Amino acid sequence: MAQDVLAAIRDMLEYRADGLYGLHDVTQREHALQSAWLAERDGHPPALIAAALMHDIGHLVHDLGDSPAEEGIDDRHEELGNAWLSKHFGPEVSEPVRLHVAAKRYLCAIEADYFDKLSPDSVLSLSLQGGPMSAEEVEAFEALPHHAEAVQLRRYDDEAKVTGLPTPPVAHFMGYVGACLRG
Repeated sequence: MAQDVLAAIRDMLEYRADGLYGLHDVTQREHALQSAWLAERDGHPPALIAAALMHDIGHLVHDLGDSPAEEGIDDRHEELGNAWLSKHFGPEVSEPVRLHVAAKRYLCAIEADYFDKLSPDSVLSLSLQGGPMSAEEVEAFEALPHHAEAVQLRRYDDEAKVTGLPTPPVAHFMGYVGACLRG
C-alpha cells in the first residue's frame, strides 16, 4: 500500500506536472521541487518538506486545466489536495496544504506590503479565494493548529517561481514523503 501511494505521488510529479504553474515560466513540477528544496535548505522537518513538495497536488488531481483562475474558476486545489493527502498522511502534512491559500489571505491582511509582492496570477486567484482576511478571520486562522507551518509553506510557495533554478529531482524528496506516510 505505501509503495503504491509513493508511486502515485512520484508519477503525478514526474508525468502530470509538465503544465505551466499559472502565468509563470516554471512548470508545476519545478514549482513543487523549488518549494521542497527551500524547506529542506532551511532545515525544516520531513513533514513540512513533504507538504512543500505536494502543496499543489490538488492541481494534479482535477481536470480543470493548468490555469482555471484565468477562466474565473477557483479550483479549490487546497481542499482537493488535502482530501487526497489526508487519506495517506497525518495533519502535519495535510493541514499546511489545506491552509496555504488561507495563509496568503492572512498575510495580505497582516503585512502591509505582502499584497504588492504577489504575482499577477496570485492577485487574480486571491480575488477568487475571498481576498484579504477580516480581523475575525485572522484571529480564527491564528488559532488553528499548523497555521504557522502553513504561513511558512506560503512563503516558499511565493519564492518557488524561479525560471531555470536547479533543484534536486523528485526522487530526492520521496524519502521525506515516505517518512511521513501513515502506517
